[in-house]
Amino acid sequence: MTDMRRFIERMPKAELHVHVEGTLEPEMKFDLARRNDIALPYRSAEEMRAAYDFDDLPSFLKMYYEGMGVLQAEQDFYDLTTAYLTKAHSQNVVYAEMFFDPQAHTTRGIDYDTVIRGIRRAQVDAQDRLGIRTQLIMCFLRDMSADSAMATLEQSLPYRDWLVGVGLDSDEKGNPPIKFKAVFDRARAEGYGLTMHCDVDQENSTRHIWQTLEDIGVDRIDHGVNSLEDEALCDEIVQRGLALTVCPISNKCITGSLKAVEIRRMLEKGMRATVNSDDPAYFLGYVQENLVATQKEADLSRDQVVRLAANAFEASWLPAEEQRGLLSRLESYVASEAGA
Repeated sequence: MTDMRRFIERMPKAELHVHVEGTLEPEMKFDLARRNDIALPYRSAEEMRAAYDFDDLPSFLKMYYEGMGVLQAEQDFYDLTTAYLTKAHSQNVVYAEMFFDPQAHTTRGIDYDTVIRGIRRAQVDAQDRLGIRTQLIMCFLRDMSADSAMATLEQSLPYRDWLVGVGLDSDEKGNPPIKFKAVFDRARAEGYGLTMHCDVDQENSTRHIWQTLEDIGVDRIDHGVNSLEDEALCDEIVQRGLALTVCPISNKCITGSLKAVEIRRMLEKGMRATVNSDDPAYFLGYVQENLVATQKEADLSRDQVVRLAANAFEASWLPAEEQRGLLSRLESYVASEAGA
């Protein structure tokens, strides 16, 4: 093991871009399929994993949504979330903000309450058992209607204290941020933090990023690598202090490139880049693997790796006092490694 890999593995981390449904490992799919008497079109977890051969966003999304069919009961969502948080804890993730996609479940007859209660119960138990702090972000599916998103927002209001923000994900083609302006205006009025996916190398990528800034007024940008194509856009992102939640291994699966060099360029420009796992069960890499791969390909220094970690803590939707506590924990770790 290299010194840098060891340093990354032991470093306290935050993750700001992970879809809880995207942590559904094949082995758990088979377990839940048996529990819920659902037939799967694969003979084994290995065969299922071998079928994860994505070359664009739609091909990934097709398998992603099909895989959710095994999630039926509150206990399923509890087990799913618990498995992710256990894995994250093993990689020294001390804080995570998790996305979930309620429309992907309610449209197949699963109650919103069933979904969120299972996730929430796992969050509480994991904090008590493992000490990992988490918050939940509700995403709207952009390839569904704005009316459906608004209805989902209204469904969320009785659970307002369990949610820190809202996001926008799924197929970006033909579904620009502006389509959901009224929904995000309402979410802001309800006190939610705002973020939106601006997926990598999509049609009209920079135009969509501009929309998130000028029309929506997001607090954070998910992915957003294509901002580097527009210097004025980069300057605006820096001026606003917005973080970008980049997901290198998923980038490679979808576009053929980790975009690791682009992450280094972001850091050099003073942009608040962070490294995250996205859908680790499908892209075969959790946050630790993403950081290791990024550091290696972009030849990041230790200081740059620490900056990525600090950016994630600073960009989190935590109270300032909790942010400072986590940053202090990171600083203590770096100091101890310097003296080792």
